[in-house]
Amino acid sequence: MDVGLINGLPGHPLFVHGAAVLVPLTALALVVCALWPSAARRLGWVLPVMALVTLVLVVLTTESGEWLEDRVQESALAEEHAEMGTGLTPWAIALFVLTVAVWLLGRAGLRRERDRGGEADGPSGGGAPAVARPASSVVVRVAALVVALVVAVGAVIQVYRIGDSGAKAAWQGRFSTSRSGAGR
Repeated sequence: MDVGLINGLPGHPLFVHGAAVLVPLTALALVVCALWPSAARRLGWVLPVMALVTLVLVVLTTESGEWLEDRVQESALAEEHAEMGTGLTPWAIALFVLTVAVWLLGRAGLRRERDRGGEADGPSGGGAPAVARPASSVVVRVAALVVALVVAVGAVIQVYRIGDSGAKAAWQGRFSTSRSGAGR
């Protein structure tokens, strides 16, 4: 697949901006949904689909970056940026896997609530007292939240580090800190 050029221009900057927005947004949505199961149920399939789009965008960004790396002047900064860029894919995969897991946990929680709701209107007519959430469910939710936090923070930090190295590779030594004489 050739993702190098889009409309005659390098596609990498376009993909980069999308990934720089979607990775943190997906990370935030993951943490919110892991923390509040009702948010996961409300978002429904949007959460894993957003993570899948993010993963595809990260792969496109990496591929277009490798294409561009072969066509720009070699530099230590560009090489460092390229090396860091390939490190985002595992984070994006982890985001996707965790969003699917949180989505499935939300669906399982909804099923449990529906089952309990049916039992509450039993033959006594008065409704049974609320049944406590099983301890295993709480442990799974806490574990999912902890892992989601680690992956979300790691992914956002990696995006920042890659973006910083890319900006340095593209701009360091190529502009002046004082205004030019043009337009005065």
